[in-house]
Amino acid sequence: MPELPQVPLTLEGSSVLHQMFRFDWAAWKKLSATERAALASEFSETLARWERGSSEGHPNQSALFSQIGHKGDLMLIHFRDSLEDLNRVELEIAQSGIYPYLQLVNSYLSVVELGLYESSEKFYTQLAEKGLEPGTPEWNEGLKEATARTFASMSSRIFPSIPPAKYLCFYPMDRKRGETVNWYAESMADRRAMMHEHGLIGRRYADSVRQIITGSIGLDDWEWGVDLFAEDPVIFKKLIYEMRFDKVSAVYATFGQFFLSVRVPAVNAPHWFEGALASTETRP
Repeated sequence: MPELPQVPLTLEGSSVLHQMFRFDWAAWKKLSATERAALASEFSETLARWERGSSEGHPNQSALFSQIGHKGDLMLIHFRDSLEDLNRVELEIAQSGIYPYLQLVNSYLSVVELGLYESSEKFYTQLAEKGLEPGTPEWNEGLKEATARTFASMSSRIFPSIPPAKYLCFYPMDRKRGETVNWYAESMADRRAMMHEHGLIGRRYADSVRQIITGSIGLDDWEWGVDLFAEDPVIFKKLIYEMRFDKVSAVYATFGQFFLSVRVPAVNAPHWFEGALASTETRP
């Protein structure tokens, strides 16, 4: 058989944009109460429309979070079908009445990614046993057919709704590719085994954490983005701490900044613009 590819197959879905803003409280407070209320109401209505998303097809939602700490004040996350749709959201925000009081301090662009480490070798072997050569049109068509069934069965994971959980932890990460430690120099079998071990830890937290992995190679400065949604923020610490003891993280992972935030449903957004989280939470 020909030498099999070492690149695992992936399935891609929703395009994702994280936007981190500072809010100009000084300028905001110079407005009258009536002006502030009108702008907050306008933004709340827009956010409510984004929260509802699409009634047909993929969810295509957005959500607002109040950031905790010095890295920003607000975070908007957007899940859409394409980069063009994300750009439309950016432009809509830029034309909104609230935009002059928002300063974009960070952003992250990626696409929902489902890695197929467990099935890539099987697909490659099946095609090679049919006499197909990697990289040929026949090989590529065979991979397309093989992954189409998986793509259809995983639609809710590839085009996810934004979980209504109270807390969000977002961070970007890389796999090391240095001279002595290089994830990409390891064999497919070894990487698959390590990823399997890594995944087992995540599954133990499945009842309390919803995880959405997005790929950003060629799209942003890191290789992946990780969104964790939970009702108890301490679970983020426990999950990430435990994962750092497995080989994938302990040897091969590099992490960027962590962004912690609390959900602000559209109905509660006017409270936030008056400097308070709503005392009675209303979930989207």
